[in-house]
Amino acid sequence: MGEEEPFTRAASVEDLAGRLEAMLTPDGERMLADFVPTPSDVFIVTPPKCGTTWMQQIVHGLRSGGSMDFGNINEAVPWLGISHVDPQDARATQEALLPHAFKSHATLDRVPQGARYIVVLRDPADALVSQYRFFAGSFLDQAHLDFETFARGFFMPEVAVHDHVVASWPRRDDANVRIFCYESMLDDLPGTVDAIAAFLGLPVTDELRGVVVAQAQLGFMKQHESKFDDAALFESIRHRLRLPPTAALSKVAPDCVQARQPIVSIDLRRELDAAWRSDVIPATGLASYAHLRASIDAQAATAAGLTGN
Repeated sequence: MGEEEPFTRAASVEDLAGRLEAMLTPDGERMLADFVPTPSDVFIVTPPKCGTTWMQQIVHGLRSGGSMDFGNINEAVPWLGISHVDPQDARATQEALLPHAFKSHATLDRVPQGARYIVVLRDPADALVSQYRFFAGSFLDQAHLDFETFARGFFMPEVAVHDHVVASWPRRDDANVRIFCYESMLDDLPGTVDAIAAFLGLPVTDELRGVVVAQAQLGFMKQHESKFDDAALFESIRHRLRLPPTAALSKVAPDCVQARQPIVSIDLRRELDAAWRSDVIPATGLASYAHLRASIDAQAATAAGLTGN
């Protein structure tokens, strides 16, 4: 029979924002707020399109011995804060796997407290490009909502990366918080795996390290793409969001750093830099994302030296 009404993708910033409100409902926020974690739980806390799925795969690989016995990574490491995921069910689905792990796009100050937290940050311009590309395959109509309109109307009024930096930077020295930069994960994936294992207190052999690193490579995740896409989530909400079916829901895409330059105009880059100066510098003193990354990398090097990794 097909659709009962002509569902369409969002054609304006206002339309897109309204549809997404149906996904992140007060019920989901309430369940997140009411969830009581244990000290051994780990939350993967990231802005959208900043390596969330990648970190889910690494954490799950380390705790499971590299098991790929899951239908989708969001079953293995559930997303808390969306309305159809009950936190207690999310814990039960992980059975005997320890630590229990969850993901959230809420900032560090808004997730349940009393657990351990892995924060992943990314250059805002790259996060912008990645988010538009993902939405263009699922939520928005590129013919009517172009990249720069999306950037200025949807992304920049409240830059999620900035919010996460401001919330996490004061807690960078907390024993239960570990911050990673996406670009540094790309540069040294084996070192990243070691750092995550050390943070979670999980033993890692050379064999396990090799397995987890191999399974976190782009090529491997592309070969198992259905385990890392949002097809099931999208299908569960698309009628509520009035969206047509789509096959373009992959979250495993080539790194955007090189592809960014012809897409993010000079003017837009200047506006992103101005937003950083307005949003981040007064709260943290960090002059730029590059300054943040250098500080986090220096801290990671010190921690690695202390642990002998």
